[in-house]
Amino acid sequence: MALTPHMNIMIKAAEKASRSLVRDFGEVEQLQVSRKGPGDFVSAADHRSEEIIYTELSKARPDYGFLMEERGATGSNAAEYRWIVDPLDGTTNFLHGIPHWNISIALEYKGEVIAGIVHDPVKQETFRAEKGTGAFMRNRRLRVSGRTDFDQAVILTGAPRRALAEHVAFMNEYNAIQLAGASLRRFGAAALDLVYVAAGRAEGFWERNLNAWDMAAGSIIIRESGGRVSDIDGADDPLKTGNIVTANSNLFDELKKLLKGAQQGKNAA
Repeated sequence: MALTPHMNIMIKAAEKASRSLVRDFGEVEQLQVSRKGPGDFVSAADHRSEEIIYTELSKARPDYGFLMEERGATGSNAAEYRWIVDPLDGTTNFLHGIPHWNISIALEYKGEVIAGIVHDPVKQETFRAEKGTGAFMRNRRLRVSGRTDFDQAVILTGAPRRALAEHVAFMNEYNAIQLAGASLRRFGAAALDLVYVAAGRAEGFWERNLNAWDMAAGSIIIRESGGRVSDIDGADDPLKTGNIVTANSNLFDELKKLLKGAQQGKNAA
């Protein structure tokens, strides 16, 4: 299946940035790191990757806008197309020498994500999807898992790094899923969690307080692989709320119900 121009542009930008990241990852102890906030670090590698991606995408499509982790929103507010970019997802893994991190690039048209890639340079896996055409890793079609029971399911998540109240809420949710029989995993890279659900490597994922660039590409890849995605608490767009839940169609409703019940129990207490 031939790649579209947009997909070629995204893959080329990600692969170019990944070469810089891989070099830095090989010398992780030498990186200059500054603290950006509690538990949230940014490295020189992150900045270099973003600069490479910004340059490549701007050169290919100069009229498109951007939403990027470091630069924020740039470009014309009137632009119909916008790139949503995370130049290094899994920064803490990266800085500790853990080979589980990625580059995520999505393309939005009039507020709707229509294409996305998640590129894992270490494992040399590129997950991709465009609206209405399916999801792929390399040339293999992606399908979500067909498992139907929580006691056979692997559910991925990400823990909060900030306020105590967020930790309490997370543990209520974590315990509810665990008591339902699922095996839980926390890998530390939200975009890879999402595409692992798309690839059938896990049955579901939830996390709160994410940014749009953490979720945009992974969300369309899941949808195009047959999975379901929504905000945890309601019908709002998770890219706007930052709270996402996703799973295969067999387990999605039950996963969302368990999460909702966990929070109601917390409030009742």
